[in-house]
Amino acid sequence: MPEKWVNSGVDLHLELAATGGRRAALITALRDAVRTGRLAPGTRLPPYRALAIDLRLARNTVADAYAELVAEGWLTAVQGSGTRVADRAEPLEPSRIPKKVPGAPKPRHNLRQGQPDATSFPRAEWLAAARRALTTAPHDAFGPGDPRGRPELREALAAYLARARGVRTSPERIVVCSGFAHALRLLFPAVLPGPLAVEAYGLAFHRGIFDTAGVRTIPLALDEKGARVEDLTVPTALLTPAHQFPTGGPLHHDRRTLVVDHVRATGGLLIEDDYDGEFRYDRKPVGAVQGLDPEHVVYVGSVSKSLSPALRLGWLVLPERLVDAVLAVKGEREAWASALDQLTLAEFVTSGAYDRHIRRMRLRYRRRRDVLVAALAEHAPHVVPTGIAAGLHAVLRLPPGTEKSALKAAAWQGLALDGLAAFRHPASTMSTMDGLVVGYATPPDHAYAAAVEALCRALP
Repeated sequence: MPEKWVNSGVDLHLELAATGGRRAALITALRDAVRTGRLAPGTRLPPYRALAIDLRLARNTVADAYAELVAEGWLTAVQGSGTRVADRAEPLEPSRIPKKVPGAPKPRHNLRQGQPDATSFPRAEWLAAARRALTTAPHDAFGPGDPRGRPELREALAAYLARARGVRTSPERIVVCSGFAHALRLLFPAVLPGPLAVEAYGLAFHRGIFDTAGVRTIPLALDEKGARVEDLTVPTALLTPAHQFPTGGPLHHDRRTLVVDHVRATGGLLIEDDYDGEFRYDRKPVGAVQGLDPEHVVYVGSVSKSLSPALRLGWLVLPERLVDAVLAVKGEREAWASALDQLTLAEFVTSGAYDRHIRRMRLRYRRRRDVLVAALAEHAPHVVPTGIAAGLHAVLRLPPGTEKSALKAAAWQGLALDGLAAFRHPASTMSTMDGLVVGYATPPDHAYAAAVEALCRALP
């Protein structure tokens, strides 16, 4: 009788002994799988007919083995519920019992910068966009793909960035990546060997990427107009022009022009990090520097702040001469961002859902910022918040020498947040600034008021 395929049941990997009877070998294999924990209590076994075909055994052999193990108590069989592993977990040996490792208590309130409110992710809208994207996706979307990224997303980004951020580009000059850190690794050191000018205050994580790549970084001092680009001594620089991170404030328009003139004259490049350019509250939108000279600026963005860092989607808008070099580093079989997420984001942007989400979150974050500013004015009027016209965080300037004690007090209040010292470039010679970097976007709405109250109690 020809063998038939059975499409019910679950896959079960068993290795039967090569010698001896088949029934005894199957019983031993099943018993060992239960004893060692490979088959956990409650696991439903495949029907004996399906397992017989998978193992090339007679049906009666499997049925007899099941019956024997039920009689021994290893398995249970209930009409309509199939055969399952019995709830007969044996106690672990003392040496195998995991020991609890004491650790620091988890903070009650998270006020760290750089994280959006995870509860605000637009699940319903994203799911609707994913359904539409999958319904209309071409068949080649499920193949190896283009290292540039899905054309649907690059086209959507080119239109959106031109409209919302003043970026001048075409889809052919956009390369999709997995976020800002991935973008830096694509650029340095293979495409841009360095040295590189950076702002005196910035993310230590990014400096670590440069250190690993062997790229020397030179800090630029900051003042009320942003980075002092007139002090540039190298052709290439990395800046946050729309909203200096973490001190706040846009790069002054005179300095925007000056840095573009510098990279033109030296044949260098400006790497523009537009990490939260969409979130502005008390000022007009500041367009991207890239619009001043697309051939000398690499514009980098992502959805980590606007949607969620879990999506791992970002993009580089490149000068034409760098596209092939970046793609060579990325590789033909690089671990790209999911094509399905790219298709969904493209649909999310083109349908207008992304704009609606940004406007909704801009209003929510502005209200949170206002709550923070009002609480400081009432309970700590001597503490001045800065960088609050845009972004997802504020810097609370403190009297000299008080940052460490304020961080310690914050920890006692159950707060997770950072001091300005954590962002200072170790080679910077500018005057030290004491302060706390407070991310007001991170806590969920129901916990935000309590977090602000705890913060006020911790201030010197």
